[in-house]
Amino acid sequence: MTATQPQRRVRIGAGAGYSGDRIEPAVELAQYGALDYLVFECLAERTIAIAQQARSKDPELGYDPLLETRMKAVLPAALRNGVRIISNMGAANPLAAARKTAEIARSLGLGDVKIAAVTGDDVLDVVRQGDFCFVESGERVADYKDRLVSANAYLGASAIVDALAAGAQIVLTGRVADPSLFVAPLIHEFGWRMDDWQTLGQATVIGHLLECAGQITGGYFADPGFKDVPELARLGFPIAEVGQDGGVVITKLAQAGGRVTEATCKEQLLYEIHDPQRYLQPDVVADFSQVRVAQEAPDRVRVSGGRGTPRTDTLKVSVAYFDGYIGEGQISYGGPGAFARARLALDIVRERLVLTGVQTRELRFDLIGVNALHGETAAVGYAEPYEVRARVAGRTTSLAQAVQIGNEVETLYTNGPAGGGGVTKSAREVVAVQSVLLPREHVTPAFSMVEA
Repeated sequence: MTATQPQRRVRIGAGAGYSGDRIEPAVELAQYGALDYLVFECLAERTIAIAQQARSKDPELGYDPLLETRMKAVLPAALRNGVRIISNMGAANPLAAARKTAEIARSLGLGDVKIAAVTGDDVLDVVRQGDFCFVESGERVADYKDRLVSANAYLGASAIVDALAAGAQIVLTGRVADPSLFVAPLIHEFGWRMDDWQTLGQATVIGHLLECAGQITGGYFADPGFKDVPELARLGFPIAEVGQDGGVVITKLAQAGGRVTEATCKEQLLYEIHDPQRYLQPDVVADFSQVRVAQEAPDRVRVSGGRGTPRTDTLKVSVAYFDGYIGEGQISYGGPGAFARARLALDIVRERLVLTGVQTRELRFDLIGVNALHGETAAVGYAEPYEVRARVAGRTTSLAQAVQIGNEVETLYTNGPAGGGGVTKSAREVVAVQSVLLPREHVTPAFSMVEA
């Protein structure tokens, strides 16, 4: 490259920050973003356990429930404009997700489309057979053996890189570390080595900034009168312009709502980070401590200084298991004396649960808007509310007892105190998640190609 030649840039857009995110901003990026890649990050800790349950009932399910809607909306513009798509919407069934996407592409008449499914994250059999302890509680996983739902290792970028090298236009994965979805196309485009720890550390900064989509364009940042953000109803999703050296500018489409500032980028940089010097990822141990954020122009922020050290010998595995049931009931009181009547309602339900023999492991009695978030101490000194909603929630070992909690709240309608209304009740099975650390040699990432 001569001194007069501009550095090549790769443009990556964030199409989603969670499974149920808005679809229009991604379509807008595919149409007008001049992107090379559009990445959808749609997989939370418990999402994949729920997907595993769906797959157990139907082997062709288990992928993200919005996969079909998203693909129908975004594929025409993306393929027309040469935008490659990467997403963890494969969830518990990447192969089925790839087949469904191929079916959609055919139905839309989009021609030949190469779709890759990345697998290898499902390690339930390995975890069942091994002698592991949960990182969070120290308990033996073997003690939960009959309650296990799923175990998924956080894969890195490698299999996505291989799929892109094989010509995949769409790559659908299961459990992959969120930043790795963005790191992979950069490794592919720039030919970075998988042991270039400094560059991969900076790439992880980029992935971390983009992974929550609208958070960095002002969504989660907004706080009226303190941190104002324009046109939140039309919030645009971010774009990263990345150079060969890993230098990046975070921006958005000019016509989209929201804003990109030093402050929005700094807040997202700190989001969910425990130790900024050792952000453990499957590709690298990233170091955010020397990152610099600088506003270059309106809605253009340069981020530099990410570093890294060699990756760990183990991978985090999210292990999901059945953990009983939660029963809940809510009822509202309004007008003079609403606060006192709501407190009496909770006292009545508390006594009723004892009288009817409902056994709970955890039990909460909340006055929403008064003490539900921060407890009684924080509520002291505030004026009595004109309206309040009483909530009772408990964890039980049986569905029948969980149902009884909501039923007891509902009986307040006619059994007092006066003026209760708007009752809701529910009972649901709980899927809990803890983690284990699994040696890398037990995990074999791979990809399969599906053609439409």
